[in-house]
Amino acid sequence: MPRVLLSRLFAAVGLAAVSLLIAPLAPAHATGHDPILFVHGWQGSSSQWNTMIAAFKADGWTDAELYNWSYNSNQSNVTTAAQVEAKVDDILRITGAAKVDVVTHSMGGLSTRYYAKNLNGATKIDDWISLAGPNHGTDTSNGCLTASCTEMRIGSAYLTSLNSGDETPGAPAYGTWWSPCDTVINPDSSVSLAGATNTQTGCLTHNGILENSTIYGQVRDFVR
Repeated sequence: MPRVLLSRLFAAVGLAAVSLLIAPLAPAHATGHDPILFVHGWQGSSSQWNTMIAAFKADGWTDAELYNWSYNSNQSNVTTAAQVEAKVDDILRITGAAKVDVVTHSMGGLSTRYYAKNLNGATKIDDWISLAGPNHGTDTSNGCLTASCTEMRIGSAYLTSLNSGDETPGAPAYGTWWSPCDTVINPDSSVSLAGATNTQTGCLTHNGILENSTIYGQVRDFVR
């Protein structure tokens, strides 16, 4: 091979190597999925999401896109909302994503709604989901005395403030799912929010909604 051609070949190879070295690493959300934060409810735990998270993984989401955590569900939802804020900021920093999806069960919807409404969270959430959430209170909370539980009572100061004005503020897409057989959330109408896509499920228990494959498919399609 003539010397001039060899020189050009080496120069091209060298340029390609430099390009590889300086090329930015692909962010964790390069698959096109927003990272998802799963938030459990009162007396719940991160393990309640295991079935749904496994289903998301089977459908192409990665570990780096799925965030499952536990928190003290007896504390005020205001305190939890601040923890949600910190968690979301960490997720966005780690993944490089612009926004997260938030999937909640039961009381988990109340702290995340506070975050969306009062802590600028609506600018960082793409899709928000409430599964069996006491968004307007439930009479089953009348028998417990923890800070968070009293906030779930129908007509509580917390819920009155949270539901004043726009129940679904900002740009996120809001979705709720409620079951006519849920004996924990009474009345059933508590779950639905003005401005959200509100879906009635089949006859599912309060926790059974987390394990149901039909509900999973609807949740997956909503955040996709």
